[in-house]
Amino acid sequence: MIRVLICEDQALIRAGYATIFNAQPDMEVVGEAADGPAGLAAAEELQPDVIVMDIQMPLMDGIEVTRRLAGSGSANPAKILVITTFNVDEYVYAALRAGASGFLLKDAPPEELVNGVRTIARGESLLAPAVTRTLIGQFAERIRPADAASGDQPLAVLAPREREVLKLIAKGLSNKEIAAELVLSIETVKTYVSRILTKLDLRDRVQAVVLAYRTGLVAAHE
Repeated sequence: MIRVLICEDQALIRAGYATIFNAQPDMEVVGEAADGPAGLAAAEELQPDVIVMDIQMPLMDGIEVTRRLAGSGSANPAKILVITTFNVDEYVYAALRAGASGFLLKDAPPEELVNGVRTIARGESLLAPAVTRTLIGQFAERIRPADAASGDQPLAVLAPREREVLKLIAKGLSNKEIAAELVLSIETVKTYVSRILTKLDLRDRVQAVVLAYRTGLVAAHE
């Protein structure tokens, strides 16, 4: 069973999520929280498999909760699915950098929400290619200068082909699209992605995209 914690300040939405998840044969809602501190406490106490996190919550927003539960200083980073709307794009970028494993829009259909939780529970990231281009790319140039003091030095461990694959990931291509672009098999692309994550000590594809923009491997206008 996938144990889910729901962090959402609106009671009606919380109830809706709970109904959807509890109706699945492989999921159970183990807790709910209506504000940031309550979500932080519940996560530390219940140790859920996946946390469904709203960004805009009272007392402590979802970004800060995510940073504390899944940031670089976390001994056992939580798997967090951020739920948001397009009018808070910048906050989503911050949430991804804080350690979120992915995000969905609040108007996503129930089956997409359920599949998102399953994806993150498996240890994969949830970052739609189209959203990668329109969301992260939109803010990359504004955010990058403050992070790029070391240039692309972190990428020095990558082989040329691995850098090429990382660049395509950051541009929003799926494994299938990367395979077609580079004339490789999908399995070979998956191997490259796995090597990239291991060499750069990254948890998932989301972190790889963020790092590619931070180091300047990809620019927003590309």
